[in-house]
Amino acid sequence: MNLFSSRQFLPLAALVLLVAAPAARAYVDDALSFAYEAANPYAQRGWIIREDAWGGDLGKGEKKAVTAQLFRGNSYMFFLATDVDGAALRVNIYDSEGNLAESKSWQRGRFAYAEIKPRSTGTYYAVVEIMSSPEDRTGWALVYGFQRK
Repeated sequence: MNLFSSRQFLPLAALVLLVAAPAARAYVDDALSFAYEAANPYAQRGWIIREDAWGGDLGKGEKKAVTAQLFRGNSYMFFLATDVDGAALRVNIYDSEGNLAESKSWQRGRFAYAEIKPRSTGTYYAVVEIMSSPEDRTGWALVYGFQRK
């Protein structure tokens, strides 16, 4: 005999999703706030910070690549952040051939940054990494901005 019939299981599954979804979204939203906070001083200097953003959660040592179409003649900055105290993050930018393409980067605890002035227009990959964290899963968010030079 099946302990959970589909009529009993569906309401339970829906309840679990309703409870878990806001919690998962909350730490990405908090991380997104930190990422925009890191980008704000550059916005005040004339950089255009895009509303496009990426986010999720990763375990320690895990990486995630996100794609971005970048254009020759512009400079780009990528800002990565988390809301987890004690976490260390990294973001690196690679070209379509897998070559490290950024000109500058830094990591400071819950924040990381990479800058690139593409030599050619094309698809680039921002690789996000959780280097260390006190949590099993660490929420992160990545935003970017550009400036025509």
